[in-house]
Amino acid sequence: MVFFQFEADFVDNLRCIPMQVRFKLDTCGIKLKLSDWNCFSPSERQVVVEHPCTTPTDIQAYRDLLQQLVEKYAGAKAKELEVSANPAWLESDRIPADLQIKAEEIGAKISLQQWIALTPLQRFALIKLSRPSHENKNFLPALQEFHLI
Repeated sequence: MVFFQFEADFVDNLRCIPMQVRFKLDTCGIKLKLSDWNCFSPSERQVVVEHPCTTPTDIQAYRDLLQQLVEKYAGAKAKELEVSANPAWLESDRIPADLQIKAEEIGAKISLQQWIALTPLQRFALIKLSRPSHENKNFLPALQEFHLI
């Protein structure tokens, strides 16, 4: 299990959805609301964190697990999202423009070599944290944690 340092204030009790779970949600195409996540028991949250989501079989099993949990508590299935065949975090040869703009806003510049050296989960986290719709308080700590500034 990979938790980032910038998540340290909530991973002990998993009160928020950690990046590794968000990564899996985008991989399997499930929209999980924080309110649904907060209905899960601590042991259910731990299962969601630890469950693999890499192979096609894993991905389907993860999707099924989430749908069962959401339906158990919400009485309806979670919204399903389209899964990108080429998500930006897997493209190591191109830094997303929005991410670079966000970095420049705080005086940082990410080089292609730095981008290539990041793991897909790190790239995913930066992309998510740089979106205008996201609370960006962890963007700078993520850049620091990933040794980008």
